[in-house]
Amino acid sequence: MHQRIVIKIGSSSLTSDEGGLNRSKIDFFAGELSRLQDEGYSVVLVTSGAVAAGFRKIGYAKRPKALHEKQASAAVGQALLMQCYNEAFAKHDYSVAQILLTRSDFRSRKRNHNALMTMQELMIRRVIPIINENDTVAVDELKFGENDTLSALVANLLKAQKLVILTDTDGLYTDDPRKNSNAHRIDRVEEISEDIFRIAGGSGSSVGTGGMRSKVEAARIATSGGVPVFVGRADEPGDILHAVRGTGKGTYFDTSSHTLSTKKQWIGFHSEPQGKVQVDTGAERALIDGGKSLLPAGVTEVDGEFHPGDVIEVTDLNGRTLGRGVVNYASWQLKAVAGLSTDEVRKRVDVSRIEVVHRDEWIVFAGR
Repeated sequence: MHQRIVIKIGSSSLTSDEGGLNRSKIDFFAGELSRLQDEGYSVVLVTSGAVAAGFRKIGYAKRPKALHEKQASAAVGQALLMQCYNEAFAKHDYSVAQILLTRSDFRSRKRNHNALMTMQELMIRRVIPIINENDTVAVDELKFGENDTLSALVANLLKAQKLVILTDTDGLYTDDPRKNSNAHRIDRVEEISEDIFRIAGGSGSSVGTGGMRSKVEAARIATSGGVPVFVGRADEPGDILHAVRGTGKGTYFDTSSHTLSTKKQWIGFHSEPQGKVQVDTGAERALIDGGKSLLPAGVTEVDGEFHPGDVIEVTDLNGRTLGRGVVNYASWQLKAVAGLSTDEVRKRVDVSRIEVVHRDEWIVFAGR
């Protein structure tokens, strides 16, 4: 199998500020990705742009905000988007395939596997999979928020050699370079810390939905799964090839020193939490700094209805999410023993494991 490269292109790179597709931009990217294919890579494209492409066509004066209006715009825009891609890639003798996904496709192990097998078969046939969120059916709880996250999940699913997230800025800066002339680009990030998330800050363009912070979050997901990430700009011929080869105009994010197992990736990025528990500062330190399991003594509050084997979120006393894990208690059991010592817990409830969440089934969220 050729090296797998996932390329994510956002709305602002494909459309005008007023909405509608920019065919010259799509022709440019199709040519650049075809060149990657010619060089022997297997390219998977994660695209935005369906809503931006369709809202003018359907008669809206500006990008809609109501869910049903966005879904209607996407239904029109997705067809226009794929028509443009099909025509653009055909000029380079490549066929394309459309794959529409929602979060539930990643939460289901079977659907996750089916999507992987489809993409692999397409790549074997040298067909370029073009992936987008299924905006026409996705509701808020099933949405990725923006396609940066989708691209990271796809990259991890495929075990890609690199994820390239293209944007209209040439990487992550220490401050907004439009406002601070002393801001400088960070060429390489070895660890995605809270400081990196703080620097990422702000919002994106009026057409797209994701700013630099969402791209850093995507980089966190991908690098946790062992996929290195490039975030930057490609506006000249050869830029994407340079990005893949390590000399691109942007920021490179190295893979995590402790790559997450497939199970922990599912816990952290695909699962749907069924409840939430709050912990005290001692338990927070044990979980975050000590690499320990969560015991009932550190629990201060329990929210939601859950059962052993469900995934829950864990928060600090201020309500900030620390991470997720697989719980070993039913919610009613945990409410009965929250704050108690291990000896007291054993007297009151019958559970298979004394830990609320074992460290082997726990993932910390960076940038919390």
